[in-house]
Amino acid sequence: MTSPDVTAPADWSARADEAARSVTRMFGQRLFFLPGTHIAAIERPSSRLKNLRRPWHYWWQAHYADCLVDAGRRELARGARFDGGSRPSAGRLASQLVAGIRLRNFLTFVNNYYDDMAWLALSTLRLEKLAEATRKPGARRHTRIRQSLTLQFDSASTDDLGGGTFWSKKRDFKNTPATAPVALYYARTGNTAKAQALVDWLHAKLFDPGLGMYQDGLRIGAGGEVVLEAAIYTYNQGPVLGALLELGGPANLDRAAALVDSVSRNLTRPATLESGRTAAVLRCDGTGDGGLFTGILARYLALAAMDGRLSDRTRATAAALVTETAQALWEGRRAVDPQEPLARHGGRLVFPVFPETPAGRSYPAGAAVELSTQLQAWMVLEAAASVQAAGQAPKPAARN
Repeated sequence: MTSPDVTAPADWSARADEAARSVTRMFGQRLFFLPGTHIAAIERPSSRLKNLRRPWHYWWQAHYADCLVDAGRRELARGARFDGGSRPSAGRLASQLVAGIRLRNFLTFVNNYYDDMAWLALSTLRLEKLAEATRKPGARRHTRIRQSLTLQFDSASTDDLGGGTFWSKKRDFKNTPATAPVALYYARTGNTAKAQALVDWLHAKLFDPGLGMYQDGLRIGAGGEVVLEAAIYTYNQGPVLGALLELGGPANLDRAAALVDSVSRNLTRPATLESGRTAAVLRCDGTGDGGLFTGILARYLALAAMDGRLSDRTRATAAALVTETAQALWEGRRAVDPQEPLARHGGRLVFPVFPETPAGRSYPAGAAVELSTQLQAWMVLEAAASVQAAGQAPKPAARN
């Protein structure tokens, strides 16, 4: 890569467009060749048939939809499509993706994991808002999705263990990965009492006061004993932060500010940027499901960076975490050679798994590339673009 002009500010929207083009072209395809559908391959290079034999990762597709909504919001702001006028808009691709998810999931949006469904509920709720803004609402379809998934969340959010939301239909684990996005969904759909109860349960049962962050969950053993899963994951902190901001009020906003500070202290690593400067970047968690974790955290840190109810210091901390991580991921990208198999799938760029390690080391030419890690980089770049846009045109308590 050429050396950057350190005097020129980064154009994060343009960089997010590059990521959007690379991911949608490399991984996007029709489902079973059906018109009006879209789905993401889990790995490239690979054939359509090979992808159909793999686990298809419902929740990765939900975050793909979220990224497309991000791109659609930027399209709406500037009046131009992210991938040129002849290709589908991001909003149209997102709608086709939702159709593909339903068909791939055997004509339903319901599956065995409540966290999966919560991520899809959040992304389709944002897609509905985008559709309204573009005057192309799909109210009937969106209402059906909300009704179906809300019933699932209601059934999983019980008084067992004092509250919280079950992770799966085995109903033996209540955890942050399910409870936090369900709380955020309830908050965004007006059920603030349920949302607050779930957030309070998380704080009472899973908050680690020493680290200032939320642990993974409470598992019910075969004999009825309750076992704490104490692991701290980046993505668990993100939707908790989002729910606290959405609910608002002094207590929730104080918790949100403290959580941003805790993330800054405990979930960062040093990375050397092309300028020679060492920056604190968010910790990433490898490939597979972990390849999405830090992108999710960055999405909600961006909300904190744009929220005028938080202190200038907290907002600056959140903005720096997002932007420095985005810068490291951008600098670590690798251009796809036209002779590589990835290029035959439309690949343009490959982003690194870890912001402190260039993509040429994690994904050298000839290596298979996972969707999750590329979505994560795209998500972080979208977060940086939203922070930059808000800085150019400040507005109170911005919502994404």
